[in-house]
Amino acid sequence: MTYTPASSIITFAKDIIDMFMNFGVLYIVATPIGNLEDITLRAIRVISEADIILAEDTRVTKKLLASSNFQFPISNFQLLSYQQQSGDKRRLEILNFLLEGKNIALVTDAGTPGISDPGNELIEFLLSYKPDFKIVPIPGVSAITTALSVCGFRADKFLFLGFWPKKKVNRLIELIKLTKMNFVFYESPFRILKTLGTLEKSFGSDLRVFVGRELTKMHETHYRGSIRKVIKTLRGEKIKGEIVVIIQS
Repeated sequence: MTYTPASSIITFAKDIIDMFMNFGVLYIVATPIGNLEDITLRAIRVISEADIILAEDTRVTKKLLASSNFQFPISNFQLLSYQQQSGDKRRLEILNFLLEGKNIALVTDAGTPGISDPGNELIEFLLSYKPDFKIVPIPGVSAITTALSVCGFRADKFLFLGFWPKKKVNRLIELIKLTKMNFVFYESPFRILKTLGTLEKSFGSDLRVFVGRELTKMHETHYRGSIRKVIKTLRGEKIKGEIVVIIQS
């Protein structure tokens, strides 16, 4: 008589149960970075049909849902908050929703989830429990590609740095010098002049730079040229809004 370990029986039983269960789908949905008309038709459909919407900031997402892109009252949407700092309690809640067969749309305040925004830590958590969960990307706007498309530099290769760091800057600059690629990063309006000044000292005043401010929004502004010229221009203005910087290496 062949002995079958209990663990094998449990695994077999779990596989049989999974065959007859319809698990939910997690959709990773890109939303506009400013102009609400930039949302895709597919994103509108997926959000509208989702059982639950996970929002980085529910107040921001409510404004999107209240726009003319959506034909249903906000009360029709089940909205839950999900941030990078959300703990395992919220992640377990999301896991249970998917196991119950509910479809979930994850959105951030602006842009693509998982790109300097919440997303990938949730995916990692879910896949650690069930590696074959269906996770579907719904592509759309990203501040990175939006800036690259109008910067005027070659954009077939680049290094994305996320937000410019407040510490260990010298180590990062050495890495950039080694890669010899264009690099892209996000910066706040309060730190942009200091950061550009650091780069000017490290790479010289003739370094070519593109600064995109408030991309796709009413006050969208592009600054191009030598870093010396861009710094001089920015010093004469009141700097507000979200900023993407591209440096030609």
